[in-house]
Order: sequence, then C-alpha cells, then structure tokens
Amino acid sequence: MTQRTTFWTRKVIILLFCIASQTLHAQVMEYKTFVYTSDELANDISKLNDERDTSRGYLGDLFSATSNSMKGIASGYVSTFIDMGVTAIGALVTRNARMKKEWEEAVKKENVFQTVINSVSEMSDFYDAPSFDGAMDPKGMRFDGIGCLRTSGKDTLFYISCHIDRNKLHRIINHSKFELVLDTLVLSPTHSNLPNTQLSIPYSFEERKDFTLSMDITISSSWMNEIVQLQKNQELGVFHINIPVNEDNLDEKGFLRYVRHGSEPSRYQVTGECFIVPRSYSGFRDEHDNFKDCWGTGEYKLSVSIKETCDVTDAYRTNWKSDYKHRKEMAKKGKELGLLEQSWEIVSKQDWNEITHSWVITTLKAPAKYISNDLIDRMGLESK
Repeated sequence: MTQRTTFWTRKVIILLFCIASQTLHAQVMEYKTFVYTSDELANDISKLNDERDTSRGYLGDLFSATSNSMKGIASGYVSTFIDMGVTAIGALVTRNARMKKEWEEAVKKENVFQTVINSVSEMSDFYDAPSFDGAMDPKGMRFDGIGCLRTSGKDTLFYISCHIDRNKLHRIINHSKFELVLDTLVLSPTHSNLPNTQLSIPYSFEERKDFTLSMDITISSSWMNEIVQLQKNQELGVFHINIPVNEDNLDEKGFLRYVRHGSEPSRYQVTGECFIVPRSYSGFRDEHDNFKDCWGTGEYKLSVSIKETCDVTDAYRTNWKSDYKHRKEMAKKGKELGLLEQSWEIVSKQDWNEITHSWVITTLKAPAKYISNDLIDRMGLESK
C-alpha cells in the first residue's frame, strides 16, 4: 500500500468516526442503586420503644454464625430487549411525506425516558437479629433508605439519596410504617437521558422546557406466618418523588445541587409510606431440645422506576421544518453506517458492600454488541 493510499484510508476512518459521533448519543448507560443500612437506627427506635428483656441465647449464636455468610455472593442476570425507538427513527428515512404530525410524534417520544431497576434477588436482614416477640417487632431494624447514582467516568451526572425520616420514627412504633425523606440531590437536564433518541440531539433550554424527574420506589416481601401460610410478593409500600427543574435552579455548570441539613424539612417531598418488613416464622429447638417460637430477620425486594419528561418550547415547534430535515439527514447517515442499534441488553448485578454496609444493584444498559462475554464473566454472571 502506498503512503498516499494509507493517508486516504486513515482519513476515511477518521471521517466515519466523526459521522458516528455526530449521529448518535453515547449508548452505554449505568445506574447504581444503593440500599442503606444503619446500626444507629435500631438504637433510635429503641429509645421510643419499651425495651423487652429477651435473651438471644442459643438462637443468637446461630444467627451470628450465618447472618453474613451469603452477603458476599453476587447475583445477577443478563436480558435482551428490542429498542422500539429505532423503528421510529427508521421511519424518518423511509417516509416521503414531510408532515408536522410526524415531527410532533417523534419529539413526543423523545421527551420521555423511563427505566426500571429491580433487585436481582431478595435482600436479607431488614433487622439485625431474629425476634421472639412477633412478626412485626421493629427491634433491631437496620434498613435505612435508598439512593441512586449515574456517572460518566469520574463525573456524577445524577444522584439522589433518601433515608428514613428520623422525625417520624413514632410511626414505626405506633403503626409499623416508616417514611422517607430526601436529603441529597444532584440533577442536570443537560446531562439527563433526554432527548431519548439515538440521534445526537443534545438537551437545550432553547428547544426544551418543563424538565421533570419522577421516581417511584416499591418495596415488597414474601414471608411465612406461624400457621404455615405463605404470603408471596406482597407490596408493602410505594414512595413517590416528583422534582420539576427550570434553568433558574441550576448552577454555572448546569446542575441542581441540594443537601438537607440536620433535621430540617426537605425542600423536595417524598410522598407515600411503607410497612416494615414482616418477619418470617422460624421456630427452633434450643440446646435443651425445647421448641420455641421465633421470627427471622426479614427479606425484601426493591423496584425503582425513574422517569424523565420535558416539553418543547414554542420557538422549537415553530422551527419544526428545518429540524425535521436535519433529523432525516442524521437518521439516513446512521442507517447507512449500521449505527442504529435495535438489539439491546441489560446487565444487572446485586451484591453486598461490607465497607459502606449497603446493598448495591448495578444496572448496565447498552447495545448487545457492547455486552461482551468478558464483561459478563467479570461481573460473575451468566446469560439467560
């Protein structure tokens, strides 16, 4: 190959890379969801509750020997789905009619992003020890809230943290229910998942408005009661968070940043409530072979739905014709280069972090070709 030919080959490769970069969004998305625990919470609850003098004895020794034996084992799965948004992009290439309705439908789909993060398996030890007093004994409760993080390299693009509201611990004692309070938030419309398209269309306040983040947190559990009745996948409660964002709320880098101080009321409300996790009945025989009633430490599951929405500005809607033409050109380039991915995969992993004392659910979404067997092996997972 001549030097001139090599030069032009490199030039073509660079050109193709530039077209790909300008045509498509970054296609790998990763969320980390945290389930916090706290040893101090149990002490706070005990201060409000009359202490019952129950010795852990033989059962306590058994629990100490096995309580953390399974936490270090990671579990997870890999699943595949078809991105229907690609079909809508492809329609821009194949249709001949240039209609405003078509543009409106494409933009409407872009203005909504939603993902659901589920725990891979039951999370154990809602309480720090079994109980001899009943299924709804709150003593030793250590579950202390939920957080969610999305990063790019070392940069935090989104973070939300909610803990059990210490101002309402009396509800645990009186009603077996707890509430959450939002204490930390980092959020940026320009670093969000909107517009929800594979085309390289950045979020712009000249074109988009009324950005809103909404989040639903659902906690469920399965347990066996003392008359051997199985309660399976029962919803215990749902929490709702709704955060509207406008440009005036943002700092010079385009981020909304909020930290709640002390026990002050949160600027952003978390609505809803949840029952504490019922303990499963687990009678046992002590060292003298006497059978006794006891209830376990509580297992539960988590589902977090994250939704981002926005609307278009009047100026953007007025300029729909030129924007429509630009979209068709990008979609055509993407189709020709085979860059519009239809087959995507989600990799989910759940494990216990002994340093932070929290469950960590890692959810990775990417085109199927990016999910390599090496990545799956490193995460200790198997493909479904």
